[in-house]
Amino acid sequence: MIESGAEYDIVIVGGGAAGLMAAVIASGEKCRVAVFEKNSRCGRKLLLTGKGRCNITNTRQWRDFKEHIHPDSGFFRPSFMAFSNEDTVSMFNKLGLSTVEERGQRVFPASGKSSDVRDAMESYVTASSNVEIFCDMEVLSVKRVDGCGFIINALSLSNRMDVSCVKARAVIIATGGLSYPATGSTGDGYRFAESMGHSIVRTRPSLTALMPQGYNFALSGLTLRNVALSLIVDGGVVREEFGELTFTNDGLEGALGFRVSRKAVAALDSGKRVAVRIDLKPAVSEAELKSRIEREYRKGLRLARFVGNFLPVQAVAPFMDANPSLNVSNLPVKLKNWEMPLKGYKDYSRAVVTSGGVSLDEISRKTMESKLMPGLYFAGEVMDLDADTGGYNLQIAFSTAASAVRAAVANVSER
Repeated sequence: MIESGAEYDIVIVGGGAAGLMAAVIASGEKCRVAVFEKNSRCGRKLLLTGKGRCNITNTRQWRDFKEHIHPDSGFFRPSFMAFSNEDTVSMFNKLGLSTVEERGQRVFPASGKSSDVRDAMESYVTASSNVEIFCDMEVLSVKRVDGCGFIINALSLSNRMDVSCVKARAVIIATGGLSYPATGSTGDGYRFAESMGHSIVRTRPSLTALMPQGYNFALSGLTLRNVALSLIVDGGVVREEFGELTFTNDGLEGALGFRVSRKAVAALDSGKRVAVRIDLKPAVSEAELKSRIEREYRKGLRLARFVGNFLPVQAVAPFMDANPSLNVSNLPVKLKNWEMPLKGYKDYSRAVVTSGGVSLDEISRKTMESKLMPGLYFAGEVMDLDADTGGYNLQIAFSTAASAVRAAVANVSER
């Protein structure tokens, strides 16, 4: 139980990926730190990442890594250089967590359990003498008071009666965004930032399912590997990706669907015409396909059986159901240009991350400190900084948390 009136050097608001990493790095420092988490335990959203396996980072070098950061990889560069993907792996090894690298240079805990990532950080922090974690505590407000630093009011969710008021010399907002609201991500950090003068870039779901018009649910459950996907906005291709595409009851997901979702969502919200075009045979040209079909097709052969020469067996029936006018003549075009107009996307309840957030123009890219409010820092998804799927978003959380807490520790140590 937290004591009302307690004074801390640093208060971290949010015990997710960014908040926990900030607490880990602060452990052992000569400053008193408190973490406020509204859930009964920290890292609840971490348990969902990587399909429950927690893809903690990606080992790509910066020149490739930066291509997956949005909207401004330049803002993220100083944090990444100060706490890189290599540092993330080293840190977790130090915490006793073994890791493995898999396809796509993605790094996971060797156990395959996301809970082990949360537990490793949480155990390290609770064993420290200078950092305290307070769960079931919902921060209601964060205010700067001249001469007193920051005043934080927090409600105990265990009884919903006790409101504690604590002081802090520095505050790190690590509340996350709006994705997976069931895990406690309700946009509180935006409200705190706005109350202290910050601008919020419009937020939208990202890494979320895209919903085609007239979607054929016969496709649900199908995963296509080694295909190409183009995002088309008002008739022009704005992004092209290659990899794995998954069809679900909600629409298009998987790595490809998620990678184009950021631009697709923004375009749909702007009222533009949006579609995706799937190339099921990207390794060969349409002319080559046509030549092969003319060479191999025999009169009287059932079309479904012939299509099986070009697609995985589990893809044939859904592909034909979704293309009722399919025939031998248009088969090459359909295989190379299967176009699906989009009507919408799934909301925050299904989105992996939030795009938008606290404006980067108002935050120092080196320290994550507010340019408007000295002593106020930001880390992770609460900022207008997100990334593609593949371990990049957690690296944003870890790197920006490291920058923020190191700067905050240095700040309070100088006073």
